[in-house]
Amino acid sequence: QPWRKIVIIVEGIYSMEGDVCNLPEIVRIKNKYKCYLYMDEAHSIGAMGASGRGIVEYYNMSPNDVDVLMGTFTKSFGSCGGYVAASRQVIDYLRSRSAGLMYTTAMSPGTAQQALTALNIMMGEGGTTEGVDRLRRLHDNTNYFREKLKEMGFQVFGYKDSPVTPVLLYNPAQIAAFSRGALKRGLAVVVAGFPATSLFKSRVRFCISGAHAREMLDWAL
Repeated sequence: QPWRKIVIIVEGIYSMEGDVCNLPEIVRIKNKYKCYLYMDEAHSIGAMGASGRGIVEYYNMSPNDVDVLMGTFTKSFGSCGGYVAASRQVIDYLRSRSAGLMYTTAMSPGTAQQALTALNIMMGEGGTTEGVDRLRRLHDNTNYFREKLKEMGFQVFGYKDSPVTPVLLYNPAQIAAFSRGALKRGLAVVVAGFPATSLFKSRVRFCISGAHAREMLDWAL
């Protein structure tokens, strides 16, 4: 018997690789086989697209092409919590059936306002270009940092403009040593190894901000 419901689950940007999903091809497959598409935009919302609206905007596609869009307020928004965007039917179902929603408290007013303010900046409310300017600085900084690492001989993953910049460490024994060495020098980095990665593809992930000055990046390098 054929499957009645197939759900394709993807990430906008893959957190361990820095890769951007091929959304046009995924949507083509979804439409061909009558599937549902669920996309996690935790690392791409606020960081990709002309105005930071994520992978859908990055590919100039419609949000209607994705059945469920999920993201977090903890990264680009600088707050906590997250969101799910879908049809009214899906949202009503989640509100009434999701244990994670039913047994938790609401966001505090302060964190809700922080997320809302960040969203307004991204959307250019009030005629400001601050959101677009920050996004441009983020892309400039991440691309500069990634290219400099490659020039230094490191194996670097990740797509152009992707804010996730993973550098391979390979040997699992180097994970803790690299993290402690970076902290001792005043660098905050994220290290990852098995089972988050394959055994001999341990890595460090640099998280670049649009607020970093070029001098800061050169110092870190």
